Amino acid sequence: MKKIMFAIVLSMFMLAACGSDEASKDVEEVAPAQTDVETETVDNDEEGVSVSGKLSFYTSQPEGDAAELVKAFNEVHPDVEVDVFRSGTEEVISKLLAEKQAGDIQADVLLVADAVTFETLKEQGMLLPYESAEHASIPSDFVDEEKMYTGTKVMATILAINTNDVTEAPSSWSVLTEDVAKGKSIMPSPLYSGAAAYNVGVLTRQADFGWDFYEKLRGNDASVVQGNGAVLQAVAGGEQSYGVVVDFIVARAKAEGSPIDLIYPEEGVPVITEPIGIMSNTANEPAAQAFVDFVLSEKGQQLAASLGYTPIREGIAAPEGLKGIDEMKVISHDVKELLETREEDKQKFVEIFGE
Repeated sequence: MKKIMFAIVLSMFMLAACGSDEASKDVEEVAPAQTDVETETVDNDEEGVSVSGKLSFYTSQPEGDAAELVKAFNEVHPDVEVDVFRSGTEEVISKLLAEKQAGDIQADVLLVADAVTFETLKEQGMLLPYESAEHASIPSDFVDEEKMYTGTKVMATILAINTNDVTEAPSSWSVLTEDVAKGKSIMPSPLYSGAAAYNVGVLTRQADFGWDFYEKLRGNDASVVQGNGAVLQAVAGGEQSYGVVVDFIVARAKAEGSPIDLIYPEEGVPVITEPIGIMSNTANEPAAQAFVDFVLSEKGQQLAASLGYTPIREGIAAPEGLKGIDEMKVISHDVKELLETREEDKQKFVEIFGE
């Protein structure tokens, strides 16, 4: 409860500051740091510019994926030393806000779950605009109008089932409110997961769901855990039969032989794009820009696909087992409104689930 109250207090601080979440398993933080950096650039490598110095990267990606991204980036830019801090979106943002209050933001580049989170930082003047040459290959809907952040992949929240326990695959989210799922479903908390926070905001504003849907989930003894990774483990391990979770980690587990499957329910699915942006305080802008360029580049997007994500860049196919954005029925809502109501939504969720 102390941890939850801490998260709520920090969330309220965010609301006060701006006037107005993780699509991965729980991992300890990895050596965040920032020191003076070299920012001089010279034209001498395969990308046309060489960058060096230190870069601090804050992310909600799974630890292994973040490591693969940094490794691939360093193959192109070997003179940049990248330090990584990794946690759930809400905890990453809480850390950033605490650093802001202390007057010492350490992050240079941020990659977390959803656009609403970036809108919060944008309103507080914490992001640096950057128009990447790679934007030409990214659908404009996923690029912020002011170029403060850009989506990096397509991640849908879907319904996961344990195939040992569930023999008849459901087609609707409503199964979670039925007797067959009583005490057998699980979802991530919006106090930790950026994806879950986005889902709550979107679903409660749909006529077919609303807060009544979450009330029914509570009445059906649905469990709440921190992140998507914990949901996956519970369903794949047979502790729960149904899970509300991001699609890519389920597809991975299924491919690796876990008794789990993913369903895109007929009502539609909320989608996040795990945007990336540069912090306005960065001391190494050339390296930060190079990092963003790499993530959005063909090479970076092919890496994302190889890790099991649906790429956001045009011309690169979704991995086997996942749907592309044009194949999904997407449930969405106005991002500005979701920003304004996010803290109220979290508090309402706590009132219902006591989490």
